[in-house]
Amino acid sequence: MTLDDLRRLDPKKIGSWPVLPKVGVLFLALALIVFLSYWFDWQNQLDQITAEQRKEEGLRNTFLDKKKVAIDLPAYRKQLDDIEQSFGALLKQLPGKSDMDALLTDVNQAGLGRGLQFELFKPAAQEIMREFYAELPITIKVSGNYHDIGAFASDIGKLSRIVTLNDIALTTVKDGLALDATAKTFRYLDDTEVAQQRKTVKGKPAAGRR
Repeated sequence: MTLDDLRRLDPKKIGSWPVLPKVGVLFLALALIVFLSYWFDWQNQLDQITAEQRKEEGLRNTFLDKKKVAIDLPAYRKQLDDIEQSFGALLKQLPGKSDMDALLTDVNQAGLGRGLQFELFKPAAQEIMREFYAELPITIKVSGNYHDIGAFASDIGKLSRIVTLNDIALTTVKDGLALDATAKTFRYLDDTEVAQQRKTVKGKPAAGRR
């Protein structure tokens, strides 16, 4: 069929057209219908299907993560028990209220035992409360020779209870050296104090918990 034959086709008498032009018109009509359907309807449906597929994938990943946690739960519980036991062992290294006076005496005796002269030994008026323990800073100043001051610092580290030396400063004096430092001792809180401390922390505004 030539181009002239196509031009002579009467659009009002499509039924009498040859087969090839009929098929061409049907194909164009079908393509137009598919395009319009996609543009005005199918496109939104496809976007919605894609969104639902992504949602399904996210839910599947969440399920797999929770399933993994559930499978590993016994191991997590054992790990938590081990941590609690380790924490309990560390906590026992901290004195209680009744032991604090003896601990302060031990710190003082550690210096006197090395022949040091205490010029200042001043525990803070108030303890610094933490969640599970209380911290008591002690301002100290001792004088003596270099060897004895070093031995004193070593003796502090060997005490049965935890004591740390902080903000250490050494200065030269007439008979040797002077050591200025803040010794920090720690004690564990009893159950009542822990409950009170948690209540205090919980009642603070967010800015106050930094």
